[in-house]
Amino acid sequence: MNIETCRLSVGGVAVDVVRKDIKNLHLGVYPPSGHVRVAAPLAVSDETIRLAIVDKLGWIKRQRERFRAQPRQSAREMIGRETHYFLGRKLQLRVHEHDAPPQVAIRGVATLDLFVRPGASVDQRRAVLANWYRQQLRALVPPLLDKWQTVLDVDTAAWGIKKMKTKWGSCNSSARRIWLNLELAKKPARCLEYVVVHELLHLRHPHHDQRFIARLDQHLPAWRRIKDELNREPLADE
Repeated sequence: MNIETCRLSVGGVAVDVVRKDIKNLHLGVYPPSGHVRVAAPLAVSDETIRLAIVDKLGWIKRQRERFRAQPRQSAREMIGRETHYFLGRKLQLRVHEHDAPPQVAIRGVATLDLFVRPGASVDQRRAVLANWYRQQLRALVPPLLDKWQTVLDVDTAAWGIKKMKTKWGSCNSSARRIWLNLELAKKPARCLEYVVVHELLHLRHPHHDQRFIARLDQHLPAWRRIKDELNREPLADE
């Protein structure tokens, strides 16, 4: 596929433009940072794109302000009684130093136990917890893939987990690969399921066109509410 990229500035807003072999122009503002992106047909001029952005500038700025106002955790210091999240649950961190391999465990309904070697640094503690989150996602995602690949009649060649600043998930439809944001381990399970369904549908419908929306409406009727809930959830500190 022929793809051209550039960046435009319109009304003080930086916009990433991707031109490719599509029929219609699509404009989106993406959480968590309010990144603005336009996908446009190859033949559409910069001036036409500018006019489309100007027409939506008020909406773009409202969306970005909504993302900026979203609750954001302060920098995690990885000390006792600090708040952390798992599948939407608020947990209080307890740090235990022990001379054994690091591990993480949930105790009761509200405690997250972090076991680390004596003298472990803040970065080392963060790495242990991040690895635990990754392990949890690796256990949670396969059943969702098994369910929804059957329902949607799609098949992904590979999937992975990584930290992403501007997207909850992404899809490479040509390679049939999807990526999920590590932060999803902290969000409610229904949010994880929504992102999995969203990215799997992109294997069949690469763009957010009417066919894509219709399939979401058909198979996950509450997706708009779940999407709003996901975007209201507390963000990690940058």
